[in-house]
Amino acid sequence: MESTRREGDTMRASEGDRLIVHGHHVGEAARRAEILEVHGRDGEPPYLVRWDDGHESTFFPSSDSTIEHQPAEWAKR
Repeated sequence: MESTRREGDTMRASEGDRLIVHGHHVGEAARRAEILEVHGRDGEPPYLVRWDDGHESTFFPSSDSTIEHQPAEWAKR
């Protein structure tokens, strides 16, 4: 898995990738979600995601978010 996010970069993702929203306070756990659908152009947000608790929502990531890109063969499962 590759995690990419550099300051100023446009976030890009594909279906099956994992979204991680990092905690804002010491000891606060990160939130994780699977990207189900990409609604922006060329992999850009917004994304339909399923959070680890099963809740689904449309999400616009901010600077506290990163994407873990999954190998293409994983997304086809």
